[in-house]
Amino acid sequence: MATRTCSTLAAAVACLLTAAACGGGSTSLDGPAASIFDGDCVDAGGRSVTIYSGRTQNLIEPVLDAFTCETGIEIAVRWGDSVDLALLLGEEGERSRADVFLSRSPGPVGFLEGEGLLTPLAPEVLDLVSDENRSGQGTWVGFSGRKRVLVRNVDLVGDDELPASVFDLTDPRYEGQVAIPATNGSFVDWFTVFRDQYGDEVATEWLDDMVANGARPYANNRSIVDAVNRGEIEMGLVNHYYTFQEAAASADGLRAANHELADDDIGSLLIITAASVTSMSERTEEANELVAYLLSEPVQRYFSDETFEYPLAAGVEPLDILPPLTALEIGSVDFDNLGGGFTITNEIIEASGILDG
Repeated sequence: MATRTCSTLAAAVACLLTAAACGGGSTSLDGPAASIFDGDCVDAGGRSVTIYSGRTQNLIEPVLDAFTCETGIEIAVRWGDSVDLALLLGEEGERSRADVFLSRSPGPVGFLEGEGLLTPLAPEVLDLVSDENRSGQGTWVGFSGRKRVLVRNVDLVGDDELPASVFDLTDPRYEGQVAIPATNGSFVDWFTVFRDQYGDEVATEWLDDMVANGARPYANNRSIVDAVNRGEIEMGLVNHYYTFQEAAASADGLRAANHELADDDIGSLLIITAASVTSMSERTEEANELVAYLLSEPVQRYFSDETFEYPLAAGVEPLDILPPLTALEIGSVDFDNLGGGFTITNEIIEASGILDG
């Protein structure tokens, strides 16, 4: 395998997007990381980058392992909830050692942008995604997408009983039939956008009506899919990919299936994961290389093939089994304005009484 030195950021981005051109040393990857990069590991001579990651370790660690192997850049990671890490960065300010912040949604990076704690990404990195998949200020890019859907038990809920909108779920005919991941980050993200699109009064009324209609709280999306599959509850609001993951792992066949709500419904929102570089970073070149790596074809393919998320860059098409993205998508939501909304969202959720269910 040929070895090429990536001496500038532009060359490094090109190097990362054509993985076979960069190599040298011995191969040491296995498992999911090897599906991203199966070439020879390199030594970058002491280069490193520190990441605060709101995306889970089991998902992102194979990507980071492949990145280190391919570039030689060593990684240090602090794992945690996206909102908690954003607040921590806000407290640390210029004292923080974080170079890159990875978020499960753009809201937390919008908060950091408002605090002046992000720096614009390199133009060659921004150019890897379309305009609607990045910040208007150029401080973050989306690198994968998760669509909100309604999962239902196919034995308990017939096609003619399915709602067209999340607003239909407050109807008495759905009393006690709907699960909500009330404390889960993805629901908080979604409800924050709901508030931004419809206003606090409408959003609060919807959630209060759901509680009055017997909506049941669950810890997270996966527990809802499992409960729906068992017939413990008829339906639930989740991210799309959990049902696909459970179906792929099930030997007996899944009784849970996703229902796509109307294309223009807030219940069909596509929430993107976001990557950014902090303003306090002293390793902006390495940080931009990492963000570019997240947008490279092998990594985008990994998100698509391994997790059933929607790829957002590098011309990688979603898996054929995923519905086309014709729903309420990124371009229709100004995610830059959502940074300060999580506190109010949590207050509304707590006041609704859903957590007492």
